[in-house]
Amino acid sequence: MFIAPAFAQATGTPAATDFIGMILPLVAIMVVFWFLLIRPQQKRQKEHQELIGKVARGDTIVTSGGLVGRVSKVVDERELLVEVGDNMKVRIVRSAVAEVRAKGEPIKDDQAKK
Repeated sequence: MFIAPAFAQATGTPAATDFIGMILPLVAIMVVFWFLLIRPQQKRQKEHQELIGKVARGDTIVTSGGLVGRVSKVVDERELLVEVGDNMKVRIVRSAVAEVRAKGEPIKDDQAKK
């Protein structure tokens, strides 16, 4: 009755701008997560794969279980024979290598016995 007809009319479609306004912050958050979390983790993983691929005889390594030892033999592309003590050798999987501490020259068998 006393309401003017102009107040009752719709002003257009604000739903399209509201949808873009809601999606834009979510996309921005995903981009920030990509550059701050996911990308550096993938880079670190790639470097670790290269590191364990280059492990050779004579290298001092640390396993993910905390054992520190010297690689005495590369069994195959998946396994290593690691000497963790005097005459104590352990066979480990390459993926268990957490860190290579020192790249060493391969030890000759006759020098190791002296």
